Amino acid sequence: MTPVLILAAGAGWETTALGVLERAVGIVVLRRCVDVDDLAAAASAGQADAAVVALDAPGLDAHVVDLLRQHGVRVVGVLPSGPAEAARSAAARAGIGRVVTEDDLEALPEALTAPDAVMAPSAAGAATNVRGESASAPGRSAPAGRVLVVWGPAGAPGRSTVAAAIAAELARQRRPVLLVDADPYGGSIAQQLGILDEISGLLAASRSGLGGATRLLGTHLAVLTGLPRADRWTELRAGVLTDLLEEARLVGDVVVDTGFSLEEPFDPTTARAGRNQLTLEALEAAEELLVVGSADPVGLSRLARGLVELGERVPGVPVRVVVNRMRSSLGWTERDVTGMVSSLVRPVSVHFLPDDRTAVDRALVAGRTLAETAPDSALGRAVAALGAELLPPGAVPATPRRAGRARRR
Repeated sequence: MTPVLILAAGAGWETTALGVLERAVGIVVLRRCVDVDDLAAAASAGQADAAVVALDAPGLDAHVVDLLRQHGVRVVGVLPSGPAEAARSAAARAGIGRVVTEDDLEALPEALTAPDAVMAPSAAGAATNVRGESASAPGRSAPAGRVLVVWGPAGAPGRSTVAAAIAAELARQRRPVLLVDADPYGGSIAQQLGILDEISGLLAASRSGLGGATRLLGTHLAVLTGLPRADRWTELRAGVLTDLLEEARLVGDVVVDTGFSLEEPFDPTTARAGRNQLTLEALEAAEELLVVGSADPVGLSRLARGLVELGERVPGVPVRVVVNRMRSSLGWTERDVTGMVSSLVRPVSVHFLPDDRTAVDRALVAGRTLAETAPDSALGRAVAALGAELLPPGAVPATPRRAGRARRR
């Protein structure tokens, strides 16, 4: 006899699953759990051999799955019907090697009773389903997007402003885009874009994945808001941003706003990941880097040192340098600055954004992007040119935009 626990988290498949398990020989439903805590408590009683769980159950993560295994409980996840790449990725990250789909619940008894040697996760860590097919086998769709990371040295050179503007510009090109605020010193993307939720999307996603943690700001642009307070970085485990970015790029492009510090994140006094872990994980995942520096003497000096340090930290990643707040009163030309940058690194390109305080203030006060409030300003046109260069090869740019009201969902 195989006693089974069920955590459906309100999913519609629960009734069908109960019927399938009641008809199965040698299986008995021991308990229908209301949440993850109830599931863990039931497993700790030592009477269950297996559990059927909804992969989007709040709080279900690798730690909970490990706890269940410590009590001898095998875990089977239920995937949504239709395309489920994100759910498969979430199952693999949580260590759930057995999965069935909503439209194949008849396979539940086999998944619950199959020998561990058959149903164990693959060596690569990918989830395998009850038919023995690997989630990372040939035929699985390739990632749909890229990870573009926006970094800049200390001194507020405009990382968040550039990240939000670039994400909005790519979304205007009808590409699915997720803007991620991963600044461990306190996020500002939510305030910039008029998102008033007090719940941190990053913290919510770290516990239960991206589903339900993002905010949709248009047909193609979503936002994962950052830490509401700088001290809450301690709630994020090492590796969580790497997992989230891998999940997000299955859907579309990902633009990540990071912190400034590249110092070693490990804290030897506590034997845990340190504050800068988020920034370094973003840099390690980057397929392309946008390095932002301000055009004044102090900003360019910091930019120069940062480019050298960045090259040592993540060598080989393509770099585009964005010089922000460029103005003629500084006394040097774009050619002068490009020469300085090129003497330190070999960037893919160097871009200059004009010092257009009026356009920035208009967007900040409205809580909207530059593409919405000032598309025809000098800064808006410069950002559009940069966004066009960031399109992947073969992508067709959208038709020229028209100034006017942009509506947000």
